[in-house]
Amino acid sequence: MAKLANKAVAEFAGTAALVCVVVGSGIMGANLSHDAGVALIINAFSTIFALALLISALGPISGAHFNPAVTLLQFFSKKQSAGEAGTYVVAQVFGAICGAILANAMFDLPTLQISTHARVSPGTLLGEVLATAGLIAVIGLLTDRGQGNLIAVAVAAWIGSAYFFTASTSFANPAVTIGRMFSDTFAGISPASVLPFIVAQIIGAALGAAIVKGIKSAAS
Repeated sequence: MAKLANKAVAEFAGTAALVCVVVGSGIMGANLSHDAGVALIINAFSTIFALALLISALGPISGAHFNPAVTLLQFFSKKQSAGEAGTYVVAQVFGAICGAILANAMFDLPTLQISTHARVSPGTLLGEVLATAGLIAVIGLLTDRGQGNLIAVAVAAWIGSAYFFTASTSFANPAVTIGRMFSDTFAGISPASVLPFIVAQIIGAALGAAIVKGIKSAAS
């Protein structure tokens, strides 16, 4: 039980830190420049470095999922029990919300906010499918090859790239999506956009898992 508690704390802290970085760097970028492209570059590069560091630091404790899509695939692959997976998801969602609130407070904004940034369109939803599918495929392929030591850099590289080639700027994470709803800033997402994004992410996760399975079958 203590071991699961340690893992839950790592998932909470890692997801909170990740969302704090995403939201905080978005606020900083918007404060520093009125050019949305410049703000996005600041947001993306801050996220890339933080994501790699957080996975490296907390991976040995919990696996550094920070993402319910990753956790649920672990469960369906029978690599996690229902209890452990449920604990992870709760910790991730709660951590994401706390991370957004912390970022708001750090920039002297109202701590409790609800975003008004509507993001749903066919293009952004397709972007979320592709971003999440790629994320899951990267993790799955490296894991299957015994190259887990590369996951921190590979995941950060994929998410950083997807910031720029997807219309959605690559949320690829249901917990992060929920957390970003609580900041009406550059990185925020309106409540009406959250569910469609999560559905797209779940579809993307399933597609990513299918890609990994297909490549494994072809290689065997």
